[in-house]
Amino acid sequence: MTTVQADVMDKTAVSDSDIVLSVENFSVHYATPKGDVIAVNDVSFNLHRGELLGLIGESGCGKTTTAMAILRLVRPPGQIVNGRVSIDGVDVTALDGEALRKARWQKMALIPQGAMNSLNPLMRIKDQIADGIQTHEGRIPKAELKDRILKLFTDVGLPSRIYDMYPHELSGGMKQRVCIAMGIALNPPLIIADEPTSALDVIVQRIVAQTILDIRERLGVSMIIIGHDMGLMAQLVDRIAVMYAGNMVEIAPVDSAYEEPLHPYTQLLIESIPSIKERKPLKLTEGLTHDLRNPPPGCIFQFRCPHVMDVCKKVRPQMKEYKPNHLAACHLYEESVE
Repeated sequence: MTTVQADVMDKTAVSDSDIVLSVENFSVHYATPKGDVIAVNDVSFNLHRGELLGLIGESGCGKTTTAMAILRLVRPPGQIVNGRVSIDGVDVTALDGEALRKARWQKMALIPQGAMNSLNPLMRIKDQIADGIQTHEGRIPKAELKDRILKLFTDVGLPSRIYDMYPHELSGGMKQRVCIAMGIALNPPLIIADEPTSALDVIVQRIVAQTILDIRERLGVSMIIIGHDMGLMAQLVDRIAVMYAGNMVEIAPVDSAYEEPLHPYTQLLIESIPSIKERKPLKLTEGLTHDLRNPPPGCIFQFRCPHVMDVCKKVRPQMKEYKPNHLAACHLYEESVE
């Protein structure tokens, strides 16, 4: 196979103006007495305007840490040790204080994983949404503010009666959609949804997923959706970015990734999806992840890979474009490897 040496940034953007989010050589470490835990290691990718990108991988692979670092929400002992993040051309990693506070919600917003834990149980829904809007835009006439909040409810499929309710009076799906409404309140170009359907039953998952698709269609926002559910991701996102042990190992359009996954880790993730059409044993990924304080030389997946070769233990594979807009970090597809 002829490989094209690709910059780790994907090539689907037509121009710089089409890129909403650019993450370049991003690394996040957590300091411990026995050495730094490398939670995110030299990660790079772009997010295009109006795109849904699925960030997937096992628990502990660095998905949420990557998202929190983009939002500048990593707390000590975690710290960004390298890299740059820009949103609509604004270098977020260079912002601080008031400038960073203004950028949140206006440039970037978060839909949290635990809606109940994210909403203030002592405040009515209307007051929580109004508080965020007025903090950024100043005082707004009461009637105008109410109309705006009710419009947000319509956008996410919520009834107007919840305007005066408290969070505990809402179902799990309704609370999650309140968080989506808060995320889009200032119409930011980037929204990050951290496992927005993980604590919901399958019926409500579908409703929330459809709400996300409707929001993208109506507002044209770009979104990163973090999750474990490979089946849901296949129906929801445009591209997937696969992480393993803090490293990005594959980035691809969703159809290409599911039809012909290149990285062995992605292959194992997809094989683990249960099938309703055929009876087969559950596919498990054998082995354990290496110590994140002391990564091995070579490929970080070598201890669990069913196709490991000698070169995998010596040389770290670089992200390369093996098919149109389909990048992977794996020695299996290199011509020089015998």
